[in-house]
Amino acid sequence: MEYNKTNTYLKFDKSRMVNLEYSLKREILRTNRRGAYHCTTLVECNTRKQHGLLVMPVPKLDNSNHVLLSSFDETVIQHGAEFNLGIHKYDDNNYSPMGHKYIREFNCESLPQTIYRVGGVVLSKEKMFSLKGNSIFIRYTLLDAHSPTTMRFKPFLAFREVNQLTEENSVADHGYKEVENGISMCMYSGYPELFMQFSKKVDFVFTPNWYKGLEYEEDQRAGLPYKEDQYVPGYFELPISKGESIIFSASDVERTEPDKLLELFEEGIAERTPRSSFYNCLKNSGHQFYFRPTADELYILNGYPYGKVTSREQFMSLPGLTLGIDRSDAFEQVVDTASPTIENFMKGLPLSGFLKDIDNADVLLWLTKALKKYADYDSTRFYTKYTNLVSRIVAFIIEGKHPKLIPLTNGLLSVNSHYGYPSWMHNDECPNEVKAPRTGCLVEINAFWYNTLMFNRDIARHTGDSLLEEQMESLAEKVKVSFLDVFLNDGGYLYDYAVGNFVDWSVRPNMLLAIASDYPLLDKRQSKSVIDIITKELLTPKGIRTLSPKSIGFRPRNEGSINDRVYSSYNGSAWPWLLSPYLEAYMKIFQRSGYSFLDRLLIGIEEEMSNDCIGSLSAVYDGSIPYSGHGPISYAINVAGTICALNLQKSIADEY
Repeated sequence: MEYNKTNTYLKFDKSRMVNLEYSLKREILRTNRRGAYHCTTLVECNTRKQHGLLVMPVPKLDNSNHVLLSSFDETVIQHGAEFNLGIHKYDDNNYSPMGHKYIREFNCESLPQTIYRVGGVVLSKEKMFSLKGNSIFIRYTLLDAHSPTTMRFKPFLAFREVNQLTEENSVADHGYKEVENGISMCMYSGYPELFMQFSKKVDFVFTPNWYKGLEYEEDQRAGLPYKEDQYVPGYFELPISKGESIIFSASDVERTEPDKLLELFEEGIAERTPRSSFYNCLKNSGHQFYFRPTADELYILNGYPYGKVTSREQFMSLPGLTLGIDRSDAFEQVVDTASPTIENFMKGLPLSGFLKDIDNADVLLWLTKALKKYADYDSTRFYTKYTNLVSRIVAFIIEGKHPKLIPLTNGLLSVNSHYGYPSWMHNDECPNEVKAPRTGCLVEINAFWYNTLMFNRDIARHTGDSLLEEQMESLAEKVKVSFLDVFLNDGGYLYDYAVGNFVDWSVRPNMLLAIASDYPLLDKRQSKSVIDIITKELLTPKGIRTLSPKSIGFRPRNEGSINDRVYSSYNGSAWPWLLSPYLEAYMKIFQRSGYSFLDRLLIGIEEEMSNDCIGSLSAVYDGSIPYSGHGPISYAINVAGTICALNLQKSIADEY
């Protein structure tokens, strides 16, 4: 029986898969939307310490993820000959075994599927991460075989936090328990049991051994610790017949009916959106950032494989990852989950939980920007639930109660420099020595402030509060006059920030957020001048640069030490999410005539669906050739921004 050749959107043939320079640079990611995930390279050779077959939160230990099952090596046995399909990296660039040479094809339209050919054996391997728990399933189907075939499976166990490494030790519990069609293990106190079970009876042979000196290439390249030992308790072995499918399950919950795994696997496939297009890839990727620590809570993670919940990036990505994929219910769940923390912050109460950084200067303004998108999406629901929240935020800032924003007499807001540089370009984790002195009146914060005041004016008008409407109108006009006076320069663009009499002439992308806003601060001629300069100096095929090549300190290549890479991220690297405000501003100015240009730009981003994290977007890209991706391999704000850009493209196409 020959396997069915597929013409899928995301497909990689043998010539690419056996080329490790190509396949090790491309990764796959699957999550359960509860914090757990599976991530590795296309050939399943782990190149980061965060890679693993089953990586999951362990709340009893900390708020981080932990690698329980690192990898699972398969061996095909015929006539006593063994063919190991696994691959690991050891000292001196030594890869062993070399299982990738048996790969015939890889595709991941619905599930990640690898087709192996060993002599007359053709084997299909499909992986699926459960959406209902911390479980990874693998379906093996013997598509063709001319002789009796046996399969052997060897689990590599880590039981460690994702940013740590482990080594052979005497503390690890090497014992195991037999369960139906498999075993369970727990190497260290505090961890859950790891249940490894099959859909049919299997033999387990206990041959405990530590595999020493496994190396992680990406960590080594980044100058981080990169070598560890992993424990292999033994191996599973079972016969498989031509045309037969078997399921392997690794989970923190025992499968009491493992014979139902095949049925469960089919049900899981039906729940998934095929990655059959650019939009569907981003939609699937967007869902992966959902994080539900409890049934009643929903947050948005900022990235994988070493991301977390951060308030700013949650609200930056919120419209795209919810409304952009028709999940208004998720929008409300995220806002409702955050609301108690927001209220505590505005009341001066201690902050706790996942949103402890909600006090950063621009966070509430990103939230009101997201709420405006929701009001446009569903005005009835917005006015039912969130009008008071917007008004309270506005009053909180006007009254000077925000610890990191200072209302000035001219109506603008200044960042309290005592707290650093709290904007999206310089997050709290930037090392001090690489932070740019971006403080005082920031262009995007004041553009957001004007838009928030105008939004609150419209809310007051809708609710019939004429006094509040008049107050918001008056203050917004004051802010607009001051904004133009402070930020608009003779060069035809906007200063990035101003402190007293000092203004920063650097050409940066933050001015985009002023001309792409719902309530414009600039007229059409002024906006065209800004967009022309951004097009000439900041636009790349992968996004918008954070600094012009003509500006001092420009560093486009995201490489070198950690400090070098952080510096480049905000001083020359390109970010795809900025294409969304860029295209929004561009279309406001050029309208229908700009559509073909918009379409060409998005083609450059679509090419990334087959690079780095398959079907997703990295955090930053080089600001010059070769425009390679760097940082977290799947980043929420970039996926969200690109979804918004695609939806804008579709709305324009439908309109015309």
